[in-house]
Amino acid sequence: MKIKSFTFIFFIAVFVAGMIGCERAKQVVKPTPQMEGLDEEIFIGVVLPQTGDLGPGEFGPGALVMENSFNMAFEEINASQLLDDIALKLIVEDDMSTVEGAVAAFNKLIHQDQVPVILGVWTSHVAKSVFPIAQENQVVAFSPVVVASGLTEIGEYIFRASHSTEVLIPSGVKVTQEKLGYQRVATIADSVDHFSQDSDERFRKALTENGVEVLASETFETGNTNFSAQLTRIKELDPDAIFVSAQQIEVIKILTQGRELGIPSAVPFISIVLSVDEIRSAGAAAEGAITLTDWVSTADTPGNQAFVQNYIARYSMEPSVWAAQSYAAAYILGEAIKNAESTDSTAIAAALAEIRDFDTILGEFSFDFNGDAVYDPVVLIVKDGNLEIFE
Repeated sequence: MKIKSFTFIFFIAVFVAGMIGCERAKQVVKPTPQMEGLDEEIFIGVVLPQTGDLGPGEFGPGALVMENSFNMAFEEINASQLLDDIALKLIVEDDMSTVEGAVAAFNKLIHQDQVPVILGVWTSHVAKSVFPIAQENQVVAFSPVVVASGLTEIGEYIFRASHSTEVLIPSGVKVTQEKLGYQRVATIADSVDHFSQDSDERFRKALTENGVEVLASETFETGNTNFSAQLTRIKELDPDAIFVSAQQIEVIKILTQGRELGIPSAVPFISIVLSVDEIRSAGAAAEGAITLTDWVSTADTPGNQAFVQNYIARYSMEPSVWAAQSYAAAYILGEAIKNAESTDSTAIAAALAEIRDFDTILGEFSFDFNGDAVYDPVVLIVKDGNLEIFE
């Protein structure tokens, strides 16, 4: 199935990336290639929550989907001998769903294991604290999933495979507003989490720029479980749509409690954080919800259907967008290491910055001058418990 792009703005983005993306590569000087004579293994660090609130649990697999996809992708890459007889191996560290845990994990991987690249981190809140550590030590930090604006501007060693809120939200609001015609809306956001604050600010800005009235902006704190007061106030205002900026567990509870309080199904919840895992947890309450995102399982991008089938066969669960982005990131990194002909982090950073129109399951992938991803995002809606293209 052909995916509709977010129109003209993304053709411009791809053109601009091609013209000025090499500027980031110029910020680092490539060392002399040193692939020959290396050990048979190159160790890549991974930091993600294996335990704690963001790990596997009651509300789904959490960041386990990243680890699943990294393992699957690197096994495929090694079997293909992309790097000849050199294998990519992972050193996985549990950040325990805390900033402190992530800081400790980054320091171990950098100073003890001396890895050239660290993949992962699950949230922008964590990324804001650990990306500067990687930059200071000239180690590549490459996250498949973090979306808060400004993170890659930390430095030339920072990259991501996801779009930022600066891309997803303005275009997504435009697409959904044109189709649904909403004029009066409400927002609800986590007032502590970095991503949620950034998302909410950009939602409200984009809505105002599109002539939409924001009736109320409700807030809560990370870890809250009862949103009935905020949702009741929103319900009384009778909005046309509700924009949610929160992490996965809170999104699930907001959807569920909102419908239980009688917010009609005709009023859609719209969020960046919504994947197959959240839909399964929220059940019928997710019906009609809309997400501004980067991937759909039915896409005909290169290798996508094989990825979906292999992931299901191996892990007995459907892959989410977070799984897809992690799988793509592993292949992007493999390509960069091959092109760098080196295990030096500076050479790998330069090679990543030069990635252009690389075929992935996300589509043709490039990095812009900030290390942000350039490819076509999508808007999806939940229909009959499945994510489909919003048309």
